[in-house]
Amino acid sequence: MTKPQYTIAVTGLNAIDNPGPGIPVIRGLREARSFNVKIIGLAYESLEPGIFMHDLIDKTYHIPYPSAGTACLLERIEYIHSVEKIDVIIPNFDAELYSFMKLEDKLTEIGIKTFLPQFEQFEARNKVNLLHFGKKYGFDVPFSKAIFKLNEITEFTKDCDYPIVVKGQYYDAKVVNNFEEAKSAFSKISSKWGLPIILQEFINGTEFNVIGLGDGKGKKIAAVPMRKQYITDKGKAWAGITIDNKDLLELTNRFIATKWKGGFELELIRTSDNKYYLLEINPRIPAWVYLAIGAGQNIPEALVNLALGKKVNPFTTYKVGKLFVRHSWDIIIDISEFEKISTLGEL
Repeated sequence: MTKPQYTIAVTGLNAIDNPGPGIPVIRGLREARSFNVKIIGLAYESLEPGIFMHDLIDKTYHIPYPSAGTACLLERIEYIHSVEKIDVIIPNFDAELYSFMKLEDKLTEIGIKTFLPQFEQFEARNKVNLLHFGKKYGFDVPFSKAIFKLNEITEFTKDCDYPIVVKGQYYDAKVVNNFEEAKSAFSKISSKWGLPIILQEFINGTEFNVIGLGDGKGKKIAAVPMRKQYITDKGKAWAGITIDNKDLLELTNRFIATKWKGGFELELIRTSDNKYYLLEINPRIPAWVYLAIGAGQNIPEALVNLALGKKVNPFTTYKVGKLFVRHSWDIIIDISEFEKISTLGEL
């Protein structure tokens, strides 16, 4: 039987030391068994490596930063859609999700599907609100507080001793051991991601992550837990291994029972007394998604089918002991390609 052909637009094409999820998402889509794809890359900058990975991406377009507003983004998407006839868009950055969620109805009207969390869900799991989320749904969450001024650090450390974790509202986290380090982290992270800054109690233990996919009705479509094997200075997993851990899967089931819609990542830490703390809930597919694909759960493929209203059977197993090791790879391109994406906004 002939497989359907879909045109799918994907963001997150950067592949730096804190890589975006776009490239591994695209690799999963290329390996989909239920459909064929034409991949449209959506890039914010002209040197995002994915732009030049022509074996993975058929064509790339510049799109405006979220700060430009939803009207600008919609206008650009409408133009790209008029040329490419997009079936599904998969946004992969926290900072852009709000814009795409806000445009969801308008995108549907012109024939573009998404599969994104609801506004209430998105806000409830926000780092600023995570402590309340934990209390509401019964998750252990480190003590945390959102701050806007440097002097609030001193107030926080009256209730929580150093070390503490200084986090940006979207990305970046730094463990600090004194006020001077906290002050430096506050300045660097706020200059990049704005305010508020989140201060969080530091929990010592073993780090775990779970990638998953919820159908929006309380059903788990996919879930794969992994233990970080190598961590960068930014706290990102550069190597990880799938594990058999019923506790992590039970925590994931409880999260999905809140009727989460779309891809997600749970960041957790297990203390020496076997207690799990929920550190973050990332509201999109994480960059290590290809490990889940390699373990037998093609989450990008399932997400596309859910977005298109297809019946999707939940994954019930995954391969334990599958390891991913990330690496860098130089792409050699002609300057004319860079000039074209920079000047025309298309390649």
